[in-house]
Amino acid sequence: MKKIAYIEIDTHAEIAQAFMDIMRDSTEFSVDYYFSKKIGDLVKDNGEMVFLSDSSMIMEQLKLKKYDLIIIGTVHRYFNTFHALVQKYNASVIVHNINFSVASKAALMKSVFKGDLIYRLKLWWKEGLFYTSKAYRNAKNLLVLDEELSSKTYQFLPLFYSENFEKPENDNLTVVIPGGVSQKRRDYHHVFKTIQNLKTEEKCEFVFLGKAKDGELKQLEKLAKNLPDHISIQYFSDRVSHSDFEKGMQRADVLWCPIQQKTEFFSREEIYGLTKMTGNLGDAIKFGKTAIFPKDYPSKLAFIVPEKDNILEQCKGLKNTHFDFQKNYNKASVLKKLEAVLTNLISV
Repeated sequence: MKKIAYIEIDTHAEIAQAFMDIMRDSTEFSVDYYFSKKIGDLVKDNGEMVFLSDSSMIMEQLKLKKYDLIIIGTVHRYFNTFHALVQKYNASVIVHNINFSVASKAALMKSVFKGDLIYRLKLWWKEGLFYTSKAYRNAKNLLVLDEELSSKTYQFLPLFYSENFEKPENDNLTVVIPGGVSQKRRDYHHVFKTIQNLKTEEKCEFVFLGKAKDGELKQLEKLAKNLPDHISIQYFSDRVSHSDFEKGMQRADVLWCPIQQKTEFFSREEIYGLTKMTGNLGDAIKFGKTAIFPKDYPSKLAFIVPEKDNILEQCKGLKNTHFDFQKNYNKASVLKKLEAVLTNLISV
């Protein structure tokens, strides 16, 4: 049995959870997980080997065991540590922001002064910010989680599979908008305006399944007071727990994902579907839901549907449309593909 170390000491707990969930059934690989306390508190393990780690410990910890492959879940900090790690071991890095990963030293220098200056100076002085591109470039393989982002440089790592949830039997049309309610990465102004201007006598509910705060929260509060009785919205002013998120997603007849085409990471422009994956893609697969995306989102997937002008009629039609997620995204078939990729990463 081959040995893998999965490291997440930075950000993406949900990806670590997805890797843990699918690898639980593997008979070809055993995995040790190295998590920071922040990540460990967010991940649910089921008896897996999980070790508390951070940037000051990880290199010493890896010396204690021999691994065939190391997967680094995120390189958005601790660049000096990860640069040293990828030079020494057979390490693959999951890339979340392609433009950031190839940014030049000069571009990163300019970005330092465009955002949270104190935090970014810390990355520069203490965490080796200018090793960024070297950390990615010297990794044995670069991985992406959206197959449509894959290329000769970026290899697709299949993680997301559909769980066998029962189809909801809602009396009313239930549309779920998953993710934190922030205008930064999704066009909630468009969503609010669309709901406010709906013309229908049918009962329907829109669920904003993520924490709302600041201006967006105030807009939701105002919107809720001005809707007719047959149109309702649900929203949350606190962080949505994992269990509440799952319950909300299972209730959905359809997902509405108003993703902004362009976003930024470290003041570098990233484009969803071209240089960056949206987590809504994994949500749709996991919960087996058809998802409405903006017209300009590039996708060939059958369950990703471009938004139409009359979104209410579109949602009603999609409620009765069936996409067989179990055919292509059942756990056994996705695990088989994942194991083939991991085997290849070890043998290269």
